[in-house]
Amino acid sequence: MSSREYPDRPFCGVGVVCFKGDQVLLVKRAKPPIKWQWSIPGGGQELGETTRETALRELKEETNIDARLIGLVDVVDSVSHDNDEKIRFHYTLVEFAAEWVAGEPVADDDVSDARWAPLSEIDTLGLWSETVRIIREAETLRGK
Repeated sequence: MSSREYPDRPFCGVGVVCFKGDQVLLVKRAKPPIKWQWSIPGGGQELGETTRETALRELKEETNIDARLIGLVDVVDSVSHDNDEKIRFHYTLVEFAAEWVAGEPVADDDVSDARWAPLSEIDTLGLWSETVRIIREAETLRGK
């Protein structure tokens, strides 16, 4: 099995832009590669699991939120290099949009915090530019 750090192949990660009214669910990561940074919930796909199953499982595991998927937003490549330009992390990220169904955010598993953030503040939270873009594209997909 390949290690996620200094891998010999990319790993598939699945993210969820989960909406509740005019808010989006954010998590603070507790593990590398983006430890202590805010992002959307998500995680690694398991063998035999579809990306949609991964999205809903990771959302529930990390935040205690149940949601209904509304569509595929985009696929993002995340490649991080170390100081010697070796590839330290390589993820292919499949990003879905979803609507909240039930639950309140509770951090668990790979996150240290989970909260609803107003969509009007997304550009001011210091998120990765690709995360902001995915949230904005998910808003368009949502049609609100």
